[in-house]
Amino acid sequence: MRNFILGAALLFAVACSRGGADDATAAGEGAVIYPAASVVTMAAADALASAVAVKDGRILATGTEAELAKALPKASVDRTFEGMVIVPGLIDPHVHVMLGALQYNLPLTPPWPMATPHGMRAGIGTREGFLAEVAAIEASTAPGEPIVIYGYHNLVHGDLTRTDLDAITTARPLVIWHYSSHDFYLNSAAIERAGFTPALTEKFHGVDLDENGELTGRIYEDAAIGVLGAFADVMLAPENVSAGFQGFSRMLREAGVTTTVEMGYGLFGWEIEDANIRSNWGDAQSAGYNLYLVPEYRALQRSFGEDRVQAVRDMVSGVRPAAAPVLPRVKFFTDGAFYSQTMRLSPPGYLSGQSKGSEGLWVMKPDEIAPTIQPYWDAGLGVNIHSNGDAAQGATLMALKTLRNSGGDNSFTIEHGGLFSPHQVEEAGRLKANVSAASHYVYYMADTYADPLGEPRARWISPLGALTDAGVAVTVHSDAPLAPPEPLRAASVHITRATREGGTYEATMALTPYEALESVTLDAARAVGLEAEIGSIEPGKRADFTILGANPLDVAGENWTGIPIWGVVLAGEKRPLED
Repeated sequence: MRNFILGAALLFAVACSRGGADDATAAGEGAVIYPAASVVTMAAADALASAVAVKDGRILATGTEAELAKALPKASVDRTFEGMVIVPGLIDPHVHVMLGALQYNLPLTPPWPMATPHGMRAGIGTREGFLAEVAAIEASTAPGEPIVIYGYHNLVHGDLTRTDLDAITTARPLVIWHYSSHDFYLNSAAIERAGFTPALTEKFHGVDLDENGELTGRIYEDAAIGVLGAFADVMLAPENVSAGFQGFSRMLREAGVTTTVEMGYGLFGWEIEDANIRSNWGDAQSAGYNLYLVPEYRALQRSFGEDRVQAVRDMVSGVRPAAAPVLPRVKFFTDGAFYSQTMRLSPPGYLSGQSKGSEGLWVMKPDEIAPTIQPYWDAGLGVNIHSNGDAAQGATLMALKTLRNSGGDNSFTIEHGGLFSPHQVEEAGRLKANVSAASHYVYYMADTYADPLGEPRARWISPLGALTDAGVAVTVHSDAPLAPPEPLRAASVHITRATREGGTYEATMALTPYEALESVTLDAARAVGLEAEIGSIEPGKRADFTILGANPLDVAGENWTGIPIWGVVLAGEKRPLED
């Protein structure tokens, strides 16, 4: 296999020289050879290399140092990575940079230990502890200032109403932001400031009323946009957003991430997001990682109406400028959130928790999904669709079947994929779906969700091993800030299938170490349509590498988070963490 890789690399170099470069190109002039303890190419499971040659930001060849020096005699040799391991640049294919910029700088009350730009924040595992912490934050804040706190989780902290929050304060607006990011809980002063009344139910479905028809204080899903608007002065304060974004970027760099994708561009507004990205990210070389954007379908509809498909094309081509490269893809939603119990379940729905007695929410009804996607599909654009519950999975796969039957081999990636029945696993493989799974559902929620889901659904969370066996390209993502943007941590969870309580969840659904590494490299690139550019160390691809102190394939899965990270190579340029 090694000789095959080298041969392919040299054929690529010769082809470049025949395409117009002089003979010095084939001889390696201007190229750099990086020897290493090993180079994990991800081109094939048995592909072996111990050096990689790079020129003009692209991979020229792989092999041994001796082989590359012989084939490229004019190349220089850089021994920085001798004794280290070179892997393809790690990818987190689903984050929310704007959301992270907002939340990482808010007061935090997470239900479990949470990695932040400022280090680990201890989890609060009881209702009493949560309410006490909210009261302490309120007491330490200047009088009269509105307060927004992030991190509440109903299955850990219990139900929450305006009465609970009024018991802490009625003198100022107090807003609690659910860990899922999909729900808010307001005290009476916050409801008054926002101008919310029970009539809000006529406009949105995400408005909770008590038995008397009064607001309970819970505002969620599509109605949550009203809370964001009413408290923009707190959540979107420029100094807080900038500090949060810079902290987010630091977390990505420290995790060895070379590429990440904002999976919901436009939700907060094109102008504000572009301004935030331009001022706090800038470009890949200044930030230390590549950032791509995937536009969200409702934002496109609101802003561009009948011209929404052309708007995507214009963003991709640069005719309509964006603050970072826009991928030729669109983000859609089938149902609600996994964490806040709004994902759509089959009957009998939720058996306990804040959604007890309901089946969750549709964002798009089943008969709306394919028609909503179709214009983008016909334009050849890729699809990334948030789909969590088992009922949602059935509707999403039925829509994909309709789209496939209409023609086109478009990339179609199911995002999060909270639950899959065995039948849905097989259907996803047959329909050539990709699955970009939320890496953290198993670790954080597998045990906690047992009672609300009931059997057999409680055994269907993130069955990545079965999906892989069915031929589905599986990646894992952080959905940061919901989990830390650390690909090695994300991958390791699905080798071990560990839960935060110390158990093991559905061990037969584990990934092998190679599959797990593939899930944060090549398959992560496939999930967003970038597999021809990044994801493996092969000739012609961009020279994006993560430099590690050990080979993950030689390290037990539970120890992947302890693998030292030197830094990255970005388009051929070394970027050590120490810089």
